Amino acid sequence: MPPKKRHSGLTGSREPKPDADSASSPDKQESPELSEEKHRDKNAEFVSLCKSLHVSDLLCDRAWVLWRTVQESMDKAPGSQERLWAACLFVTVTDMDAGCFTVTQVLKAVRLNLKQFLAVVRQLDVNLDTITTKVNSALTRLEKKYDVMLALYQRFEKTCKSIFVLTPDGRERETMRTCWTMFLLAKGRALQMEDDLVISFQLLLCTLELIIKRCSPDQLQPLYQSAISKVQSPPTRTSRRSQSKAKSRPAEPEVDARLLETLCKDNGCNIEEVKNVYNTSFLAFLDSMDLPRAAGVPQAKDINRQYEEHYLKSRDVDGRLFFDGDESVLPPKVQISQVERTPKKNQPDEDGPMIPPPTPIRAAMTSIQMLRGDLPSNGDRPSTTLATYFKNCTVDPTQDVQKRLETLGQVFSQKFGEAVGPHCVVYGQQRFGLAVRLYYKVMEAMLKSEEKRLSVQNFSKLLNDSTFHTSLLACSLEVVMATYEESSFRNGGGDQTGTNLCFPWILDVLNLTAFDFYKVIESFIKVEPTLSKDIIKHLETCENLIMERIAWRTGSPLFELLQQEHANAAAEPVETTASFSQPLQHNHTAADLYLSPMRQGMRVLPSDSPATPPQQPTASQSSSQAPCQAPRQPKSNSLSLFYKKLYRLAYTRLKTLCSYLLSSHPELEPIIWTLFQYTLQHEYELMRDRHLDQLMMSAMYAICKVKSVDLRFKSIVSAYKNMANTNQETFKNVLITEGHYDSIIVFYNQVFMQKLKTNILQHASTKPPPPSPIPQMPRSPYKFPNSPLRVPGSNNVYISPLKNSRMSPGIMTPRSRMLVSIGESFGLSNRFQKINQMVNSSERSHKRTMDPGSTLKPLKRLRFDMDGQDEADGSKPGGDSTLIQKLTEMSSTWSRMHEQKMKEDPDTREEPQ
Repeated sequence: MPPKKRHSGLTGSREPKPDADSASSPDKQESPELSEEKHRDKNAEFVSLCKSLHVSDLLCDRAWVLWRTVQESMDKAPGSQERLWAACLFVTVTDMDAGCFTVTQVLKAVRLNLKQFLAVVRQLDVNLDTITTKVNSALTRLEKKYDVMLALYQRFEKTCKSIFVLTPDGRERETMRTCWTMFLLAKGRALQMEDDLVISFQLLLCTLELIIKRCSPDQLQPLYQSAISKVQSPPTRTSRRSQSKAKSRPAEPEVDARLLETLCKDNGCNIEEVKNVYNTSFLAFLDSMDLPRAAGVPQAKDINRQYEEHYLKSRDVDGRLFFDGDESVLPPKVQISQVERTPKKNQPDEDGPMIPPPTPIRAAMTSIQMLRGDLPSNGDRPSTTLATYFKNCTVDPTQDVQKRLETLGQVFSQKFGEAVGPHCVVYGQQRFGLAVRLYYKVMEAMLKSEEKRLSVQNFSKLLNDSTFHTSLLACSLEVVMATYEESSFRNGGGDQTGTNLCFPWILDVLNLTAFDFYKVIESFIKVEPTLSKDIIKHLETCENLIMERIAWRTGSPLFELLQQEHANAAAEPVETTASFSQPLQHNHTAADLYLSPMRQGMRVLPSDSPATPPQQPTASQSSSQAPCQAPRQPKSNSLSLFYKKLYRLAYTRLKTLCSYLLSSHPELEPIIWTLFQYTLQHEYELMRDRHLDQLMMSAMYAICKVKSVDLRFKSIVSAYKNMANTNQETFKNVLITEGHYDSIIVFYNQVFMQKLKTNILQHASTKPPPPSPIPQMPRSPYKFPNSPLRVPGSNNVYISPLKNSRMSPGIMTPRSRMLVSIGESFGLSNRFQKINQMVNSSERSHKRTMDPGSTLKPLKRLRFDMDGQDEADGSKPGGDSTLIQKLTEMSSTWSRMHEQKMKEDPDTREEPQ
């Protein structure tokens, strides 16, 4: 069974070594032996399985009832009965918090690996109510922990090959086994979040450092023989402990800095971060171990005994089986053959060696190095330019900014340590330090953009807005934690389970509302061009979560804005239906949204805003409002933009669900959308503490009902589960009344139908409501800087933007290095080198890049061979080849695209009246 939350203590276990009986069941004393007499009504093999797993009579009865329910609901049971029985036992034990067996024990009993077993358990959810929230969270946590452990072991195995010398007697295997088991024990004791990939890997390097310096030199490869410091003999636990009778730690820690630096360099880790892990979590772990205080590699028997105790208490997967290559933890074959799934090139004669995708650890280390490389070097202080912006304000915000960062830094670090594990506060301080540097960098870029747009330098109102600063800092922290893979979305990005750091954890820590946080996301992405594609997608997912659920929590300022909007302008909708059929203009800035911009027929900033240049009303504006006519009530820009994005998200998800269920009834989609949109506009209180998709599924069922289309809720939620970024909690636990939750069916009958019955029935009348306009689906505003753009009118011709590499060769992955240096060591390198020489020597090409307004002319020649033959299409040297013609078309298209972009640039375009 998946592990429970760890206790925070690091004290070593001193319980006696478990015997064979106790090893077979972690809590056998709590589970009386099964009585076969009481279970004669059950299948004998099922009872035998329960007995082998030391299941109590009560658990056996409940698991059997669950099995009978599943059996009746399944047309044909997938897989063997024994495996389904094991899945029923796992679900029952998890729901009841019973400690009968470990995950490994149930895997061994039914001869399945972990991934296969997880799939079998999820197959039980035939009625969509078999798997509870608790079980689903346990499955998700177990799967993520397994993925992290598999990635760690694969890297461990690879690293050991470069460290240890192979010997005929296999001594190095025993050393490696001790090292791996010791690491598993350290990870289990030091971390509450054992699925934290980066900190776990840093702990692994600390363990390797300890084992390497205690090995005999003849066991090590030459690189690591020379890496061990010669100035000191391998330290012993005795000398260190004898000096720590007092509570002070020795001035110089045990770590061999030279050896640890070698390990970090070979694995792309930041040496300072690994030192911190060593001096905090790892040394605390060593202090807690009940091992002989002697030099040399720790005894495998003692390490194994302590890990056995930990594994049985956690009721988890036995991590030692990775080292043994046990089938229960082997990855599925489809994961092993990742390279075979890589698309092949079209030209077989130019095939180079296949480059596999980067491993999870390599990808994480590269992302961290890129983040650090992109941040300014002035530390956690504002740059000279940013300090000037602060001084130009009517009220200098410098002191408030520093005090806010100090306060929030302490809060964040403390909460981070509580979530990750004891002695992990220092890691939170590291993350916060990186986020502060990013916060200052992005703020400066935003202010420069605003200065260019508004021709002002006094941003006093914006820079003295505490919500703006907290939101910008929260976004920076989210980027840092996502880079360290500590904030990732699993199972549809639902609420965090256990003690992980997934969004919206950061909002709770900084006491920030989701609606305020959403305002900064788009501007943050626009002004920070170095964000990776994965991070941009992560922030976009955060924005979607806010719109579909988090912003609708009780206490959100969104409801206050909506109430003001409807009270002040009852005749005018929150967002006119005609407007959201128009293109969504992504020209809003963070300053616009945080300064509560209000528009009276047009979007303007408040008149008292120092960021607003004085404007005289035009003649058209003066004549459009008669003196006797009352001015229109101002409308919030932040609310207007939120609803535009909300409508587009809602329609996109509805269209996807309709494609699954109503492909034979396309006429129903606009009717469902009309009801759905009406609900969001006029009955927004139905969204309070609920999810956007709950209204979507209810609207679909309601319209199908009145249109006499046979579509049941079971079919709707079954299709919904197949959509991206969904969570079963969305339809299993819906707010009915305050504090009471039930299924989506109960919500429809008791809440949705009662509130919208009149409107629903209108769609069945001869005069139905007019259809709502379909929102236009624009391209995402979050453009990836390195994404190629397709040339209009062509099927497979793309233009990629020219961008200098910001990665040094030392931190490139094989794939990124291949992209930058395309002709170094594979394929027909001489051809690529000639192309590079021609491009690099072309000053005209460089000038064209610097002068976008000039007319582009194609190169006269682009030949693979110097003898004049064009290999692209075999044409003769005298005429223009197809390739040259295509390049000409691409150049012309590029010019048109640039001119169009200049026309659409918000800096040069007047606001619509």
